[in-house]
Amino acid sequence: MDKKKNISMAVIKRLPKYYRYLGQLMKNDVDRISSKELSEKIGFTASQIRQDLNCFGDFGQQGYGYNVTELHGQIGNILGLTKPYKTVVVGAGNIGQAISNYTRFEKTGFNLDAIFDINPKLIGIRIRDIEIKDIDYLPSYLKENPTEIGIICVPANSAQNVCDTLVKNGVKGIWNFAPVDLVIPDDVKVENVHLSDSLLTLTCLLNDGDSDNE
Repeated sequence: MDKKKNISMAVIKRLPKYYRYLGQLMKNDVDRISSKELSEKIGFTASQIRQDLNCFGDFGQQGYGYNVTELHGQIGNILGLTKPYKTVVVGAGNIGQAISNYTRFEKTGFNLDAIFDINPKLIGIRIRDIEIKDIDYLPSYLKENPTEIGIICVPANSAQNVCDTLVKNGVKGIWNFAPVDLVIPDDVKVENVHLSDSLLTLTCLLNDGDSDNE
């Protein structure tokens, strides 16, 4: 873990893509693969792949390449997938419901245990057999059920209060879908998913050619 602190965020953000592609190779019964072959599938250069993986250890063998199953397992370890994570969703609107219904999370150890919302019309509804609870019960729930990850799917003006409640009650990981940057303590980690930022990045790329012609 200490070594990971010295790894650039760019490398860390590439690891899930390695993990996903290696998982696909395992499903196709591929036993080993070279960095060149992996680069053709994943889109990174062979040199980039070798540099990224060398940050964490010596996984490949010259003339042999990488053992797909072993490398997939090692990257899973680096990503922290050797243990399950208890998670809660706060905000059961469209995004919150979509995330709550996404079953793939459970396959990698993310267990959704509770959903909370402020809207009386949503409280009591069940999503995948999980009843939406009143957000007023969030603090007491977290005290009785230690939770590692809180998923914030509320409007921007409510996100910081929700974040504060999660942090105050022991949550150390925040997955934030609210369009606002949260203020958090140093010992809490946050991953922001600003959907509008991603869309604007796409429109910028679409219009890149137009700007060159001006």
